[in-house]
Amino acid sequence: MSFVTRFAPSPTGYLHLGHAFSALTASDAAHAAGGRFLLRIEDIDQGRSRPEFEAAIFEDLAWLGIAWEEPVRRQSEHMAEYEGALQSLIGRQLVYRCFRTRKEIADTIASAPHGQVEEAFRGEALPSEEEAAKLNAGEAYAWRLSLKKARAALGPAYFALVFEDETGPVRAEPERHGDVVLARKDFGTSYHLASVWDDALQGVTHVIRGDDLREAAHLHVLLQKLLDLPQPVYRHHRLILGEDGKRLAKRDQAATLKALRESGKSAADVRAMVGL
Repeated sequence: MSFVTRFAPSPTGYLHLGHAFSALTASDAAHAAGGRFLLRIEDIDQGRSRPEFEAAIFEDLAWLGIAWEEPVRRQSEHMAEYEGALQSLIGRQLVYRCFRTRKEIADTIASAPHGQVEEAFRGEALPSEEEAAKLNAGEAYAWRLSLKKARAALGPAYFALVFEDETGPVRAEPERHGDVVLARKDFGTSYHLASVWDDALQGVTHVIRGDDLREAAHLHVLLQKLLDLPQPVYRHHRLILGEDGKRLAKRDQAATLKALRESGKSAADVRAMVGL
């Protein structure tokens, strides 16, 4: 089987040691397998994405000695494709408009009986007249995937969803996420929908990413099944932690690759710092 993996950062800040570990792990795996390594710019959040951060991504990765295929896919240039995927789900009534605010959602979850598996938010479409009134009033809404409708559409196949990770086959449990947001009135897609679509379109066979995204696989395999997309193998690696024991974030300026490079560190130093 061919081996295709990717590194897909968002240009909303400078890359740090955690990004370096993820990019190097994926690039090394592709090289060892004689496969392909792709770079994808996940810039659907145009409010936070910046050209200077995208330029820094290219500079940092090249400095680390990582090579990637051209052209680089930028998600902001393909919003119509994600809209098409969403429309296919809308047409099958697998998603619904949810007009609840984030606070209302949080309050709903908080009021659910504890100890139940299904503590994530679940909802359903409003009666057509009520929905029409809210739309006419210009109210904001989110397109949420209906787990209830997804289960009905897939039947027994829903309970047979399995994905492969480094521990072996894992039964997918999409209910951990509840009725997840796939798009909003003023935001045409979500990370989940765009990422799943792009991985399939680009022929990614192995998704190598941080352990903080392990839970996302439970949802992504459901989306792949509903959209009739191929399912990749998942590999979730350890996270690089800061001195406080917490996962590094883009606000940790001292750990950015730009700062390390300017301080005189080499790419070999970075490999040693992340244990490669």
